[in-house]
Amino acid sequence: MKKFFTLVVLLATMTVAAQAQVKFGVKGGLNLTNMKFDNSIVDKSNQTGFFIGPTLNFTLPVVGLGIDASALYDQRSAKIEGSEDKLKQQSIQIPINLRYGFGLGNTASLYIFAGPQFGFNIGDKSANIVDNALEWRLKDSNLSANVGVGLMLLNHLQVSANYNIALGTTGETNVLSSTTSTVANLVTGKTKANAWQLSVAYFF
Repeated sequence: MKKFFTLVVLLATMTVAAQAQVKFGVKGGLNLTNMKFDNSIVDKSNQTGFFIGPTLNFTLPVVGLGIDASALYDQRSAKIEGSEDKLKQQSIQIPINLRYGFGLGNTASLYIFAGPQFGFNIGDKSANIVDNALEWRLKDSNLSANVGVGLMLLNHLQVSANYNIALGTTGETNVLSSTTSTVANLVTGKTKANAWQLSVAYFF
């Protein structure tokens, strides 16, 4: 009985995979980041970035359901108040989102999506800023979640907006010297980097 059940599940999985439609494309967009510190020294008006990379869309043989997966080069930055220094994060982000679409015919369809995003920081993972009074150190990897809405046009062009929520800390700050007024009242603490993301993708 156990072997029969396993065989049924395997055949069902193979059937779903065979009927799934796969589209390849390229995706890019803007990050509007909100870097949160225990005590903030970040200029709220200057937290921007971008992302770009290949993307896949799996349309499952269930009405409205699909999966998006991408491998994106992601860059986020934030300017320090009262300084020319910037905090900069470069990473490879892998979002995997389950989506549900509401068809409006072949011309357009609306969809909502949500899912995890796995990040791997590349480049410099630490920096001394504000006249070497503050050290900012990134974690090697991070986990976040996406919630958003999008529009597919003509089965090829996709536009979307989502909120990317950090599930845990992105890095940490340490005061090396309190001689500058910018960091005089800052304590050692954790940082998080949530972001609104606006994107455009084209599927071939």
